[in-house]
Amino acid sequence: MNQSKPETEPSGTLTARERKRLTKPENERAIIFTLAFVGLIAAFMQTLVTPILPELPTLLNTSASNATWVLTATLLSAAIVMPIAGRLGDMFGKRRIVLVLLALLLAGSIICAVSNDVLVMIVGRVLQGAGLGVIALGVSILRDVLHPKRLGGAVALVSATLGIGAAVGLPVSALIAQSFDWHVLFWLSAVLAVISLILVFTVVPVSTLRTGGSFDFIGAVFFAIGLVGILLAVSKGGEWGWGSPVTLGMLGGGVVVLVAWGFFELRTANPLIDLRIAARRPVLLTNLASITVGFGFFASAAVLPQLLEAPTTTGVGLGQSLLVASLCLMPSGLVMFFMAPVAARLSAARGPRVSLVLGGAIIFVGYVIAIGLMTEVWHAVLIATAVGFGVGFAYAAMPTLIMRSVPATETAAANGLNSVMRSLGSTVAAAVLGLILASNSVLSDGRAIPTASAFQICFGVAAIVALAGVVAAFFIPKHEPEYQTASIPVVAAKEPALS
Repeated sequence: MNQSKPETEPSGTLTARERKRLTKPENERAIIFTLAFVGLIAAFMQTLVTPILPELPTLLNTSASNATWVLTATLLSAAIVMPIAGRLGDMFGKRRIVLVLLALLLAGSIICAVSNDVLVMIVGRVLQGAGLGVIALGVSILRDVLHPKRLGGAVALVSATLGIGAAVGLPVSALIAQSFDWHVLFWLSAVLAVISLILVFTVVPVSTLRTGGSFDFIGAVFFAIGLVGILLAVSKGGEWGWGSPVTLGMLGGGVVVLVAWGFFELRTANPLIDLRIAARRPVLLTNLASITVGFGFFASAAVLPQLLEAPTTTGVGLGQSLLVASLCLMPSGLVMFFMAPVAARLSAARGPRVSLVLGGAIIFVGYVIAIGLMTEVWHAVLIATAVGFGVGFAYAAMPTLIMRSVPATETAAANGLNSVMRSLGSTVAAAVLGLILASNSVLSDGRAIPTASAFQICFGVAAIVALAGVVAAFFIPKHEPEYQTASIPVVAAKEPALS
C-alpha cells in the first residue's frame, strides 16, 4: 500500500524546497554582486537628505532644530538595529532578516515620498535607517556561503559599501534635488529597495546556519535605551548645551543603563551580544580601532564640504556649489571600491591586522597633509582620496578580524556590534568637529564661516584619532586561534537542523 508523502517536514529540519535549492550550485559572483548592491543602496540612505537639509525647515514647515531630527533619527535607528538584526539573523536566518530590513527600508521610503509633515518624515527615516543593518548581515552571509579563497575580497567589497554608497550617493542626491521635486529622492530609494528585495530573494541562498535559542528582549530594550541616551547626548550636545541637565542626564543615564545591561548580559543564557567574546583581545581592539576609522571617515565627509562651499570672501573658503563639493568627495568612494581586492590580497598575504594598521596610517598621513594643504579645490580632492584609501584598507580588514575571532553562529551579531562602533565614531566626530567649527568662526553676509584655524584644528584632531587607531590595531595579536569559516551545511531530511 502506497503511503502519501507527508505535507509537512519534521520540526527543526529544512523543508524539501530548501533542500532542493541547496543542492543547486550557487553563483558566487551573483551573490557577491547582490549583497554589494544592497549595501550600496542602504548606505545611500545616509546621504539621501543631505542636499535638502538646509531647506527642510521650509519644506516641512517646521523649525531648524526639528528638521535635524530627519537626519538624527536615521543615525539612531541604524545604531540600534544593527546588533539586534545581527542576533536575529544568527537565530532565524540572515537572508530572512535582510529581507525584513529591506521591507522596512521600502516602507520608510514610501512614507517619506508621500509626506510633507516632519513627524511622518522622521518615522519614515527611522525605517530607512533600519535598512543599514543589511551590510553587517551581508558580510556574515558571505562567511556562510563562499569558499574561503573568495571570502576576503567579497568581504572587503561589501564592507566598503558603507563608504562607497555615502560618497557616490551624495552627488546623485544633489543632482536630483536640484533638478526635480525633493520627493523624487524617496521614490528613487523605494524603487531601489524593490530591486534589492527581488535580487536577495532570487539570488541569495537560504540561511541554514542558525543558533536557535530565545531572543534576549530585555537585553535588546536596555541596549537600545542606553545607546540612544549616549548618541543623543553626543549628537545634540552642541544644540542643547554640553553642560545642560538634558545633555548630562542623557549621557550619564545612557552609561548607567549600558553598565547594567552588561551585567545582565553576562548572566543570561542567550545574550543579545556575548560580552565574553566581545572582550577577547582581537575583538575588543578591532572594535576600538573601528571607532577611530568611523571618526576619520566622517571627518572628511563633514569638514571638506564646508571648506569647499564656504565663500571666498573669508579668504578660506573655496566657493563651490553643493554639487561640485559632492563630486570632489566622489573619488573617495571610488577608491574604496577599486582598492577592495587589493586590500583583500594584502590581508590574505600579511594578515588583516596589517591592512588595518596600514589603513589607519594612511588616514593619519592624509590629515597631517591636510593641515597645510587646503587652499585649492584639488587639495580637498587629494585629502578625500587619501582618506578613501585608508578607510578602504581598514574596512576590508575589520570584518575579517571579527569573523576570525568569533564562532560562526555569532557572526552577524558580532559584525553588527562592529558596525555600531563605526557609527559611534562618526557620531563623536560630528559632535567634536561641529563644536570646533562653530567655536572658531567669523561672520560673512550674516553667516558664521569657520576660520582657517578651525579647519586645521579639525584635521589635527582627526589625525590624532587615526593615530590612536593605529596603536590599537598594532596590539591586535598576530597569531590567534581562529574560528574557521562556515559553508552551507548539508542537512539530512530527518537530521536536527543547524538552521
